Amino acid sequence: MNNSHQAAVDEVIKTRYSCRAFLPTPVPRPVIEDILNIAARAPSGTNIQPWKTWVLTGESKVRLSERIIAAFDDPEEAATHAECYPYYPRKWVSPYIERRRKIGLDLYQLLGIQKGDAERMHKQHARNFQFFDAPVGLMFTVDTLMEQGSWLDYGMFVQNVMLAAKARGLDTCPQAAFVQFHRIIREELGLAENETFVCGMALGYANPEAPENALKTERAPLAEWVRFKD
Repeated sequence: MNNSHQAAVDEVIKTRYSCRAFLPTPVPRPVIEDILNIAARAPSGTNIQPWKTWVLTGESKVRLSERIIAAFDDPEEAATHAECYPYYPRKWVSPYIERRRKIGLDLYQLLGIQKGDAERMHKQHARNFQFFDAPVGLMFTVDTLMEQGSWLDYGMFVQNVMLAAKARGLDTCPQAAFVQFHRIIREELGLAENETFVCGMALGYANPEAPENALKTERAPLAEWVRFKD
């Protein structure tokens, strides 16, 4: 790989971020197909390619969003929905809890949401279920019989989707928030019994005027998490 190729790849990786406000500009189907075709070059154990993707636009996306938001806004209804798998740890410890709190505080500060403002926090969280107004919502599922290795492979595929999108001038936001409402997603998409929901993703063109898109997350220095052994 020459220096120009390295710089191009590095730039795509460094500039990818979780976009939380999109423009309504449509994304042509051939572009979506191109992104997914490239992403499918992700490695997987013995080439089993465990990923399956549902592409939602138009009425199908609106209908799913409306159903989930209705459930999310009703405390009694929301309480009947549980995650299909634990995405986050059940017990938070340092340094992870500090990192989690910082990104939340930084986002709310950009949006002018004060600590303790439960109503505005709830509304901001609900934006997940609108795909942050992105014109395309991606839903990822995996065959239930797959084990942890395939989920690792799936992560590489999802990363490829985000990088391929960024290389084409598009932005994304991977969304674990949908995991709580997997039953609604199953009904709306007509998932097979052997399909497990993995996560959602918003895809589209970033709104450059939205303050939340100014959020820049930090990464821990190598000294904190890398050990060299000679």
